[in-house]
Amino acid sequence: MAAFVVQRHLHGATMVDMLVYRAEGQAVVNGDDLYAMRLPGWDLPATYPPFAAMLFVPSTWFDVSTLRVLVMLGNYALLGLAVFLSLKLAGWPARRHRTAVAILGTGLAVWLEPVYTTFQYGQVNLAILCLVLWDLTRPDRSRTKGVGIGLATAIKITPGLFAVYLFLTGRVRAALVSMATFLAAGLIGWIVLPDGSYGFWTDYLWDPSRVGVTVLVDNQSLRGAVCRLLDVNDPGTVGLIASALVAGLGLGVAVLAGRSTRVLRRADAWGGVCAALTALLVSPISWTHHWVWCIPLIALLAAEARNTRRRVLLGVTLAVFLSHVMWLVPHRWGRGVVWYWQLPGAIYPPMAIAVLVVVGVRLYRARRQAVDASAGAWALLGARLDDTPDRDPALTNRT
Repeated sequence: MAAFVVQRHLHGATMVDMLVYRAEGQAVVNGDDLYAMRLPGWDLPATYPPFAAMLFVPSTWFDVSTLRVLVMLGNYALLGLAVFLSLKLAGWPARRHRTAVAILGTGLAVWLEPVYTTFQYGQVNLAILCLVLWDLTRPDRSRTKGVGIGLATAIKITPGLFAVYLFLTGRVRAALVSMATFLAAGLIGWIVLPDGSYGFWTDYLWDPSRVGVTVLVDNQSLRGAVCRLLDVNDPGTVGLIASALVAGLGLGVAVLAGRSTRVLRRADAWGGVCAALTALLVSPISWTHHWVWCIPLIALLAAEARNTRRRVLLGVTLAVFLSHVMWLVPHRWGRGVVWYWQLPGAIYPPMAIAVLVVVGVRLYRARRQAVDASAGAWALLGARLDDTPDRDPALTNRT
């Protein structure tokens, strides 16, 4: 961690997204048009819902230098919490060792590319991750389960897929709580910022160009990968079909995992992670720093690294997320990328799809073994019944 602090100091961090958040909060305070705002010097617009802009108001209470320090410290704390909740989600290690492992894991996690760029830009990804993990690690009987997912969705929309996951895996109350929380936050935003809310929900939300250019190597969504592969700014029908197929695969695996807790250990944890990977893959734009879900993925892989095959998968995953390889692509703007730079420039989507396939195969095998075991048990019971001598009719008819 000390090495990271030194490196951050020497390299410097623009924390440009933090500046955008501060500008959004200032627009709310001044009563300005939130979505007409552009960050001076960067020409970056507001892209989050009005409710999120309201949460950014406290950032206007500090000068930029002080805010940089506060955001950096806040992200350190959130990273530690994210690692701890990821270990809790994985159910590993034992509770008495979990805090120590979380501290060590936090020291490693700062070097993961999604985490590194989250610090670089002053992003809110770790806060979103912690809100969702907090919900996923709570018991289903909790009446407030779903609040964290609802708040995360009210800030950044894409976590809404977790509400769908909860609903399809039978946690209907938690799904409804998340939806109610999201709607309540949206209503608050509409009351405070009616014009901005109308513009966001009817127009700006549906315009991905406000978020950025799809073809950039920064964008590690499936759509971005297809754009670079075809050397186009818009993948059209090909991108739509690819996203639809992956969405079906990912959500199917996630829901099947969530419903397989009796036959597969950590099945619900894998379901949550697969839902996250699906959301990242099918979103039009998933910047590299959105992939902080690599933290619970690595925690799950570490918890199950008892044999050579799973240790290899853990090593490959760590290598991918520690590599920062997409930033080495010669054409970072995404157009004209030669074939041998295609995979390094879009390394996260194939990694995520591979995880979905591996989990899907494991689920198939676990369910098949459970069916075979059940059939074997019934066959054994039937054999025992066949071997039981018939009762004496005379005894049966005795009164």
